[in-house]
Amino acid sequence: MSKKNNTNGIKRRAFLKRSTLFSVGTIFLGSCSSKIFAAINNYSVKIPFITLNNGVQMPILGFGTNTLNGSGGALNVSDAISVGYRLIDTAHIYGNEEAVGMGIKQSGIAREELFITSKLWVDDSGYESTKKAFKTTINKLGVEYLDLYLIHRPRGDVKGSWKAMEELLEEGKIKAIGVSNFEPNQLDELMEYAKFEPAINQIETHVFFQQHNSYKFLNKSKTQIEAWSPFAAGRNGIFSNQNLAIIGKKYNKSIAQVCLRWHYQRGVIAIPRSSQKTHMIENLNIFDFELSESDMQNITKLDLNITQFPEWG
Repeated sequence: MSKKNNTNGIKRRAFLKRSTLFSVGTIFLGSCSSKIFAAINNYSVKIPFITLNNGVQMPILGFGTNTLNGSGGALNVSDAISVGYRLIDTAHIYGNEEAVGMGIKQSGIAREELFITSKLWVDDSGYESTKKAFKTTINKLGVEYLDLYLIHRPRGDVKGSWKAMEELLEEGKIKAIGVSNFEPNQLDELMEYAKFEPAINQIETHVFFQQHNSYKFLNKSKTQIEAWSPFAAGRNGIFSNQNLAIIGKKYNKSIAQVCLRWHYQRGVIAIPRSSQKTHMIENLNIFDFELSESDMQNITKLDLNITQFPEWG
């Protein structure tokens, strides 16, 4: 993580300390914590579901795990599940599938209550390689099936990989298949030979890169859009953005909550990542307010129409 990103992370914590939400959030650690934690553990925060194009239901808000590794990462996953998350997102390239699997096991939650996503990396593209990579993934996670399996990037033998994934879908080893980081023209190309349309396209989308073309394209198709970095990883000073702060103040909500609510009202699945339990809880509490039409329009004006991750090229 760059020095710039570290600074943005500090700004988020500073903002939380100043905000009304943080005052509420600290109750979780105070004298009333037992009641509030009991409410969370009883799933008082109900996460809505999206129905994918094959009828599978997927939570519209989940937990991202990139960079959460080892025993600490396992604890983060277990914590996330304990406060109510059911969608857990990982990938082979993250190098943490074993840690995620350990966290799932530590949570004590039944497998069927969870929605687990992983992704096929470029090096494993191709028919036979995909079958092998999938088996490695479920073995590392300690599960018998995946709810969602994605082609991580549109590179390599996509056709061979998609055929293998379609077969795994038909065998019941995956409940839904999709892609990540695909442009509309690349989805069109895939559909020339696909038996099943992708259920998901997980892409970079946030207030600074709103992906209007992909958003319109996916809304017209049967492929659901999912945001892999709903906070732009703290880049471009998102957690100190005054426009977002002003909107948040209207509702006694943090900038993070405003961003997640914006995704939710656009019908976009979001998977924020955090290693702090207070932030995990904060990110869940977005279903008790609604951004006005003028708020949504003001956030639209923040679009820079450019990636905040040029290194992914």
